[in-house]
Amino acid sequence: ADLDRGTRGDRYQVIVHVDAAVLADPVARGASHLDDGDRVSAETLRRIACDSSVVAMSHAEDGSVLDVGRKRRTLHPALRRALHHRDRNCQFPACENRFCEAHHIRRWAAGGETKLENFVLVCRRHHRAAHEEGVEVEVDAEGKVVFRRSDGSRVEEAPALPWLRVRGVAAIEERLADAGIELEANTCTPTWNGESFNLGWAIEEVRSLG
Repeated sequence: ADLDRGTRGDRYQVIVHVDAAVLADPVARGASHLDDGDRVSAETLRRIACDSSVVAMSHAEDGSVLDVGRKRRTLHPALRRALHHRDRNCQFPACENRFCEAHHIRRWAAGGETKLENFVLVCRRHHRAAHEEGVEVEVDAEGKVVFRRSDGSRVEEAPALPWLRVRGVAAIEERLADAGIELEANTCTPTWNGESFNLGWAIEEVRSLG
């Protein structure tokens, strides 16, 4: 509560020291730490740099400061508004979270341009996945944003919900009737009484099916 709240544009400030090569190259090795000395992973730094103000500070080999550059915002307010208007919510398949961060498709630290076509809205969970968990983001030939897992497989959209001819309780009763289940007070009562799970028995039962 005693922290300086800063301006509306900068709610807080995190000072990170990192070798330029680490930001620019995903496989580069180098130093990266917070101002108090705590180490931070390179991918975490790249995620922070995606949507923040950046001040470049040059140091000599002995650690002395050679130059402090001007603060520059990687995503200015007008571009942010255009991005939110276009995407509305997180663009990761099946995610509809509206609390989002801007992600560079081609990373800013690697030369990606600060323009609308190079940004996509992602929630904090999927922004972390795009940096720390190996998820790749790209644009396909049709101009659609595509997410790929670390093995290269595409993250597909969730299947559409089944079409129901009738809505509400009547629809549930109809589907249960088709399955031969009569809807009554105890239909959803589980048969499990709280016994400990017998993992060995479960494994043997699965093996017997083979």
